[in-house]
Amino acid sequence: MLTWVALLALVLFSGTTYVAARRKVSAAAGGSPRNMHSLPGYYGAYVALWAGAPAALLVLLAAMFGGRLEDALLRVQPPAAVAQLTPAEQQVFFDDVRATAHNLQASETSYEGPMQAALQAKTAQARQLEALIAYGSVAAAAVLALSGVFLALRRIRPDFRARNKVEGWVAGLFIVCSVTAILTTVGIVGSLVWESLRFFHAVPLQDFLLGREWDPQIAMRSDQYASKGAFGAVPLFAGTFLIMIIAMIVAAPIGLFSAIYLSEYAGGLSRAVVKPLLEILAGVPTVVYGFFAALTVGPIFRSGFHALGEALAGGPLNSLALYLMSVQNQMALVAGAVMGIMLIPFVSSLSDDIINSVPQALRDGSLAMGATRSETVKKVVLPAALPGIMAAMLLAVSRAVGETMIVTMAAGLQAKMTINPLDTVTTVTVQIVTLLTGDQEFDSPKTLAAFGLGLTLFVVTFLLNIIALRIVQKYREQYD
Repeated sequence: MLTWVALLALVLFSGTTYVAARRKVSAAAGGSPRNMHSLPGYYGAYVALWAGAPAALLVLLAAMFGGRLEDALLRVQPPAAVAQLTPAEQQVFFDDVRATAHNLQASETSYEGPMQAALQAKTAQARQLEALIAYGSVAAAAVLALSGVFLALRRIRPDFRARNKVEGWVAGLFIVCSVTAILTTVGIVGSLVWESLRFFHAVPLQDFLLGREWDPQIAMRSDQYASKGAFGAVPLFAGTFLIMIIAMIVAAPIGLFSAIYLSEYAGGLSRAVVKPLLEILAGVPTVVYGFFAALTVGPIFRSGFHALGEALAGGPLNSLALYLMSVQNQMALVAGAVMGIMLIPFVSSLSDDIINSVPQALRDGSLAMGATRSETVKKVVLPAALPGIMAAMLLAVSRAVGETMIVTMAAGLQAKMTINPLDTVTTVTVQIVTLLTGDQEFDSPKTLAAFGLGLTLFVVTFLLNIIALRIVQKYREQYD
């Protein structure tokens, strides 16, 4: 609460200094902007930035890291009774101290005698440290804000290059945001690689990439950690690409043909109605698609295959008929079909925008040479728009590979090496969620397998991006 009050006060204070700086420079320039290097707003913004930005940064840092600082100070010179505890017991003790000091729910550990006295003493110290850090940071921010205003106002005069200074602040903000994005990416990849290396230290890489049996449960026994069959990820890759292929078989033609219709054949009214309706599909949560697959599409497919099996029963295809009648609601075909419906707006909307961006002169030249509209679309428009269409397909593929909820609810959880769309399968993302769900030991190969799967999926997606980029560059050079 104190942090938000301090930030609000800084905003009001910065607004006041903004007005004061504008009045000061206007008075010094005789009220004429022509006598100033910059517009009056730049002078006000310069002073307001010095008044609010450093102080707000200090308040935010105190709010983010104040708890860690408090915990570190609490651990300095622990009482003799606490020093005799194991590291795990000390962690529980200090967690209880902070929970008691902040009026939160503590553990059910009972403290008596010296431990009770230590708990009370450290609780009082924690409250003092909390107040000291909170009010100390606010006081330091106030001093910093006043100092910034004092120094900035002294520099304000009509010939001061306020615009350059303010733009320097903005450029610095952009640099910080860019560096943050880069460091975030590096951190994600680094943590993924580090944990994956720990997994591959326990399970050989060739067993993981080439193994044909996925059963991480047996790795809970120490004599099974290096088993070649326990962590074979080939069935997961097979299930992932099977569902992805089914989804793209549904999404690619429907989405592309919809885009061609909307951009080349539909009238203004039809386009105004159909395009928003297609884009609504992109906003439907994936869990809703999962329910739709499990409760509607799955039973429909099962009923259809059951009826087909009954029609074939008793004939030369009796074995096929028996198999069709045994099909369950959960299958790769259901998950892929519903996922394809989910991907239609990704392909359609992007392809439509790309096709519309093709210069009209190309269409007019083709029609002037005697080509029909369909020939113009096939021979001129689609080749020119191919880079953007490839980008749309790539986005759809990445979305299909990373989907979890639909596969969990519609395809099952069985890891199988199969290309049969009527079988139950699982995917890499589903297994990542499964491995990291529940109360697991984080250092076991079973849990670390999730990072190995994540790294493999990252590498595959990265390679797909490179291939698609090369294709786009090739065709872009041809039509630019």
